[in-house]
Amino acid sequence: MNLSIGIVGLPNVGKSTLFNALLKKQQALVANYPFATIEPNIGVVAVPDPRLEILADIIAKDSIASPGTGQYLASLQNDNLRKPPIKPATVEFVDIAGLVKGASEGAGLGNKFLSHIREVSVIAHVVRAFEDPNIVREGSVGVREDYETVRTELALSDLESISRRKTQKSNPPASRQGGQLKSQNELLERLEKSLNKEEKLDASNLSKEDADFVRGLNLLSLKPELIVLNVSEEEYIEEKFEKLIYMYISTFGVDKEKIVVISAKIEAELAALDEEEQREYLKDLGLEFSGLERLIQKAYEELGLISFLTAGEKEVRAWTVRLGSTSLTASGEIHTDFMKKFIKAEVVRFDDFVEYGGWKGSREHGKSLLEGRDYVILDGDVIEFKIGS
Repeated sequence: MNLSIGIVGLPNVGKSTLFNALLKKQQALVANYPFATIEPNIGVVAVPDPRLEILADIIAKDSIASPGTGQYLASLQNDNLRKPPIKPATVEFVDIAGLVKGASEGAGLGNKFLSHIREVSVIAHVVRAFEDPNIVREGSVGVREDYETVRTELALSDLESISRRKTQKSNPPASRQGGQLKSQNELLERLEKSLNKEEKLDASNLSKEDADFVRGLNLLSLKPELIVLNVSEEEYIEEKFEKLIYMYISTFGVDKEKIVVISAKIEAELAALDEEEQREYLKDLGLEFSGLERLIQKAYEELGLISFLTAGEKEVRAWTVRLGSTSLTASGEIHTDFMKKFIKAEVVRFDDFVEYGGWKGSREHGKSLLEGRDYVILDGDVIEFKIGS
C-alpha cells in the first residue's frame, strides 16, 4: 500500500528544510525566497520500525540451530551472523511549492500546486510558530492567519470543482436515473453551502453510495490533514510539546492528535549525524523519537494503517495495510496471485516470536496459529502465507 505525505504551507515556513531533513539529503532547493521549490520534490523514506532488526537477528540465529543447543548459545555472541536483508515499509514525502493567497485563481503556482495536493494520501500542513527577522515572510502574517489562508484556497478550489460538477449534472446523459441525479445534486448543494459558510466538511455520516460519490469528487477540504507546528530550537523540548499543542488546538479547530511539533532546523541538524549520534542528540533534547518518526506515526494513525511482518532467511519485511484488513487482503499486498491461491496464514504475535526464538520455537510452544482468509490482521503480526500452486 502506497502512503504519500504532501508537505504544504505558505512560502518560507520551513517545508523544504523539513523535507531535506526527512530525506537526509539535499534534494530540494532551500532558499530564502518564495517558490524555491518549483516542482514537487519526491522522496521515499523508510518507516522506522525497530521490530525488523530484532526479527532479522532471530532469523539469523534460528537458521543456525535450535534454542538451547551449544551452537545456538554461541551464536548469541557472534556479531557476524548472516542476517537476512531488511525491507521496511516506506512512505513517500512530496515537498509541494509554497502557496500564496489567490492560488485558486492562479496566483503563485496556482492550480498546479493544488493538483499536486490531490495526489497525496494525507496533507502535512506546516505552519511557522517562531520569529526570525532574517527569513522573508511571503504572505505570512501569523499562525492562525497562515493556516486559514491555505484552508481558504483549498475551499475555493473545491467550490470551483463543485460548480463544474453541477454544470455537468444540469445536462446529464439520458441513461442517468432521475432519483440518483436529484440526490447527488442535493449533496453538491450541501457541500457548497458548508464551504461558503467556512465550515469543515464531514462525510462520516453519509450513506455508502453518497460517500462513494463524494470520494469521487476528490475534494481538497476532505483530504486527511496533519498540522506540523514548526517551532524554534528553544521550544523543541518534549516536556513543552503538550503545552504547545493545547495552546494551538482552538487556533486550528482540530483534535490534539492531529498536531505534530517539529523544529525543522533541528531535524536538519539531526540529518547530518549518524544513527547513534542522532539518538544521543534526541536524548539530550528529552525526545524519544525524531520528527520523522512522529510524523509518520501520526500519518499512520490518521489513515488507520498498521504493519504486519514477514520473516524468513530471504528477507525480513514490513507491509502496510488498513486497520481491519483480513489475511486474504494482506496476502494481496505481497502479490495479487496470493489472493487467488490463498490456503492459510500462519500467524505468530511479535512478542511470542521474540520470546520463543522464531518460527520453530513458536510452533513448539503452540504460539503459531493457522488462520483462514477472514482472520483480521493485528499490528505486528508475523505471518507466513500458505499458497497453493
